[in-house]
Amino acid sequence: MDGRGGPLWRKSSYSASQGDCVEVGALDSRHVGVRDTKARELGYLRVSLKNWQGFLGRIKTTY
Repeated sequence: MDGRGGPLWRKSSYSASQGDCVEVGALDSRHVGVRDTKARELGYLRVSLKNWQGFLGRIKTTY
C-alpha cells in the first residue's frame, strides 16, 4: 500500500524506455490490480492472486 490506503504500483524495468507497459499493484492479500501506465485514469483490472501467479508462471515457461 502507498500510505494513503491505495496500492503501491510497480512496472517492469524492461518497459521503462518504451512507455508501452502495465503496472501491477497488490489490492489486498488475495488480489492484484493491473493497469495501463498511459491511461491510469481508466482504472484497473482486478485479478485473483492465484490467477496472476498462474499467468506469470505461464509466461516464464513459454518465453
